[in-house]
Amino acid sequence: MKRLHVLMAVVVLMSLFYVQPSANAEIKMFNEPPFSHYKVSRGDSFWFIAKRYGLDYRELMRLNPDVVPTNMQVGEVIRLKPEASHHSAFEDQVVALVNQERRQRGLNPLQHRADLKNVAHRKAEDMINSNYFSHNSPNYGSPFDMLRTFGISYRTAGENIAKGQTTPEQVMRDWMNSPGHRENILKPEYNSIGVGFYHGAWVQMFIQSR
Repeated sequence: MKRLHVLMAVVVLMSLFYVQPSANAEIKMFNEPPFSHYKVSRGDSFWFIAKRYGLDYRELMRLNPDVVPTNMQVGEVIRLKPEASHHSAFEDQVVALVNQERRQRGLNPLQHRADLKNVAHRKAEDMINSNYFSHNSPNYGSPFDMLRTFGISYRTAGENIAKGQTTPEQVMRDWMNSPGHRENILKPEYNSIGVGFYHGAWVQMFIQSR
């Protein structure tokens, strides 16, 4: 019988990089960004972020083509420098960290399957665009339903989700510090993984292939 192991974690964090100041507070300005990524706060715009960090707002928009300027999401992570990692690099880094943890315990590494990665990324997008944080999507249903919709078969499956972390290292640290999430990451039966990251939402989907 198919089993679905689902776990979630919510991380409510103040921005590591910027906190919206009060009306009377002085806003610190920079000649250039002291970091590569920025976490969006309430009231932010490309123009304001560019002005604060000495950037051209048009270049900032070019670096973040997936971000809608008129609908920036609080908590989403944007790139400030051309060399900053894109979301696909973040996803690959999470897989590398998962396999590092597994190898340290004598477990086989997981394959980052393109079809499973697509489902995980769709789930991350769905959580942001439909404004929810749950394993049950109002559009796709449960993770079981979603995997079936995208034509992925398996013996066992699991899902980890998180929101608010700004780096692969941070989200992996939070998952590994949670017994249930760690169990998914280190489950010996799993052989494939898909990772999605979108505007601050993180998704790991694990399966044991048929």
